[in-house]
Amino acid sequence: MPGKERTEALSRLARECVAASALKSNLAVGAFETDESGAPLPSNGVFWSLSHKPEYVAGVASAKEVGIDLERLKPVSHALFRRIVDETEALCFPGRDRTHIFFRVFTAKEAVLKKTGVGMRGLSKVKIQEVWDDRNLLVRYLDKKYQIEHFYFDGYLASVTKENLDIEWHFR
Repeated sequence: MPGKERTEALSRLARECVAASALKSNLAVGAFETDESGAPLPSNGVFWSLSHKPEYVAGVASAKEVGIDLERLKPVSHALFRRIVDETEALCFPGRDRTHIFFRVFTAKEAVLKKTGVGMRGLSKVKIQEVWDDRNLLVRYLDKKYQIEHFYFDGYLASVTKENLDIEWHFR
């Protein structure tokens, strides 16, 4: 499929994931509308977020603001690593390789920015606050803290914001 058509198809599939998430949570999501910057608008009081890559899509629905990101784990340049991960953040991941650190940090930050509707323009203000384990960490954006849960699969990492909730990950 050509680029634009492929992106539209992946976006439709990700919206199907959002609908499945809403159904699992007993929520009724309606139209998938976005604001002028492309941030998802709540539908029937349901907040939603999605992410898509060429091989996988992800979607989540919630009664509260939510953000999700999905990335394939792959090597990153030193310059890109330093642009996304500061020295203090890197120290939160002792003994971990640079790829692991980068994608945990990047997907966590992007999930928070999606949740807040800010988008990537707020990237420099999002900081890893604390790493609890290989699947959970705490992020600070401005004066608020956000819990993130990570899920690893097939060479990918998905990150979703959560607020003291257990996340159920499902695949189709």
